[in-house]
Amino acid sequence: MRTLSAYKLMWMIVLFDLPVITKKERKAASLFRKSLLDMGFHMSQFSVYYRLLSGKEALDGYIRDIRKVLPPSGKVDILTITDKQYENIISFSGRIKEKKKTNPDQLYLF
Repeated sequence: MRTLSAYKLMWMIVLFDLPVITKKERKAASLFRKSLLDMGFHMSQFSVYYRLLSGKEALDGYIRDIRKVLPPSGKVDILTITDKQYENIISFSGRIKEKKKTNPDQLYLF
């Protein structure tokens, strides 16, 4: 059985700061967040979403999909790191250190 290396698996992190002053801006921001969830992203913070990808090849498709749902204004950044880098993240909730996040189980096809 072949497993993917922690150096090949990639995490895509989408960070954004969207205007939410007008009703139209709030709706655009909500639609963007919903679109990220529909694409399989998980919310880390209100404006930070992340997703595990099988490698660099998958990045282009997700970048294309995100570009299609970008709101007309605001700032969106996409950061990618390897799974090996992601495992070094240290998270706190208040002053309490959170347990390390576990990766989703890998699907084996044979």
